[in-house]
Amino acid sequence: MPRTPGAELPEHPDWLWGPADPRPSYDVVIVGGGGHGLATAYYLAVNHGITNMAVLESGWLAGGNMARNTTIIRSNYLWDASAGLYEHALKLWEGLEEELDYPLLFSQRGVLNLAHSLQEVRDGVRRVGANRLNGIDAEWLDPQQVAEICPILNTSPDLRYPVMGATWQPRAGIAKHDHVAWGFARALDRMGVDLVQNCQVTGFDRVGDKIVGVRTTRGDIATGKVALAAAGHTSVLADELGLPLPLQSHPLQALVSELLEPVHPTVVMSNAVHVYVSQAHKGELVLGAGIDAYNSYGQRGSFHTIERELTAAVELFPMFARAHVLRTWAGVVDVTPDASAIMGLTPFEGLYINCGWGTGGFKATPGVGWCYAHTIAHDEPHELNAPFSLDRFTTGALVDEHGAAGVAH
Repeated sequence: MPRTPGAELPEHPDWLWGPADPRPSYDVVIVGGGGHGLATAYYLAVNHGITNMAVLESGWLAGGNMARNTTIIRSNYLWDASAGLYEHALKLWEGLEEELDYPLLFSQRGVLNLAHSLQEVRDGVRRVGANRLNGIDAEWLDPQQVAEICPILNTSPDLRYPVMGATWQPRAGIAKHDHVAWGFARALDRMGVDLVQNCQVTGFDRVGDKIVGVRTTRGDIATGKVALAAAGHTSVLADELGLPLPLQSHPLQALVSELLEPVHPTVVMSNAVHVYVSQAHKGELVLGAGIDAYNSYGQRGSFHTIERELTAAVELFPMFARAHVLRTWAGVVDVTPDASAIMGLTPFEGLYINCGWGTGGFKATPGVGWCYAHTIAHDEPHELNAPFSLDRFTTGALVDEHGAAGVAH
């Protein structure tokens, strides 16, 4: 039976949200129960008063990319459009734990983006200047300053790729991805929003170019607004409408080590050797690298990627050479030609898209929710996501973050 909106919470300390069956109709249906879908629903409710809404998830809530990323949060992007959106997200992160009244384990431990060549030094100094013009905290550090912030990092000049400096964003950091999803889900449940799991969207009902409902494995649902937030599977859904999207889906490899004592004080990212390393709250090292060039929806790792990733990590952090890998996995990232997201309207009335985040989706979560909710509620983009419209691929007004944003993250 459907959960009764507004019902009293059971007296159970582990209870966060109740099971919900889909109702026949809603004002808004959000397709995708990951971080972006949940955050969008939250800000639709809080900022725009819309609660007659369902979030549909084909599997379990936040079981896709939200549970398969490396949790890095930063805003030090080069281009104005990217910096504006990610900085808005970071400011929301800084108050989100208190707002949701839930322990997100948001830790502003800073992020180092290493430079290993003269060209990377020039690019890093340029990015610091651009960040400061946009009001973002950013510094350029020499090798000695890098070593002071992260003493366990190998900054020897004898390395194959010596550390020649780094950009530094002190306000950046990490958060616990599962806790972020659970915090949003609990808040949504208390506001009467239906969170429907194991409900796959299989098609759309339309009258001409107007969307009037969705078809799902749990029945048809009528609605005037459908918001797609399905990451790598967004193009599959759009194909049902004959809407081509400039997306490619790739596995993004990550892994964690056994639990270790706290030794790694920050987040370190390197493009030249292509690895990024942080230490989670429990003690495991969290490592990520670039996307696998092979197009796939597989949520598993590949040995050649793991080997390169570990080689890079050990070169930068020799003390980790004896650490044991505990588990590996992959998320399915959706990548656009300019490595920036698509968020906004579509040629179909009542259909909205949010996709193409590639490797930067988690850090943008609250900012996406805020801007996407505005777009859905007002049928026009928020000023921060206006540059990320679908039509930029025909007008040529690209937001080209290829190489500008640094290593995959």
